[in-house]
Amino acid sequence: MARLIPPDRLPAVIEAAVGVFVTHGYRRTQVQDIADVLGLAKGTLYGYAATKEALFAGAVRYGDRLEPLPDNSALPMPAPADGELAELVAGRLAAEIPDLALTQALAGDRLPSTPGEAAAELSGIVVDLYERLSRNRVAIKLVDRCAPELPELGKVWFETGRGDQMSAIQAYLDSRQRAGLLALPGPVDLVARTTVELCVLWGVHCRFDPDPAASPLPYDDATVATTLAAMITRSMNPDGVA
Repeated sequence: MARLIPPDRLPAVIEAAVGVFVTHGYRRTQVQDIADVLGLAKGTLYGYAATKEALFAGAVRYGDRLEPLPDNSALPMPAPADGELAELVAGRLAAEIPDLALTQALAGDRLPSTPGEAAAELSGIVVDLYERLSRNRVAIKLVDRCAPELPELGKVWFETGRGDQMSAIQAYLDSRQRAGLLALPGPVDLVARTTVELCVLWGVHCRFDPDPAASPLPYDDATVATTLAAMITRSMNPDGVA
């Protein structure tokens, strides 16, 4: 007789895998660690994922609930083929970039007419970046945590992910400052990185704070995004208006 798999257990498996990989990293994590969190035998866990690699791939793919979970008939989740996980992450990034408010601002033919318009543009860019980061926070946290141990994944994340965003926001801030629309409080590369890292800190990392007094955050994503946008915009607006 085929073993019955409880329909509500796969989400718990994914959640447990996310927590363990974030805590221990990729190499130190053992399948038994995830089984222990779930209170399952190690052998039972192999009914959901064929290998540790499959558990990690499942956590990256399904942890943000942007894709539907596989049917029980498709279990156990197979180990990813060579390059498959890097391709998944690259595809996620590629899907977000064209619609970024930052991408559209850089591609536009017309600059804002006034510092006030530039402030509104920058505010929209910060909120949009935060929202996209928070929507993909589980995958980003896993990749950021484990990329140094997985070189192929690290190349995609540190170059196409973080690297490209830093370069784009730096180009944007430089163009607006040269036009007299923004007044940066410091060197453009430092301001650009600080802007991105603030969004990553609050949109991703703070949600995984191991201190139970600090996580979960008492504020929703909309409140955090608009607060960050106001802080960043006011620090760069020559008129002093957000």
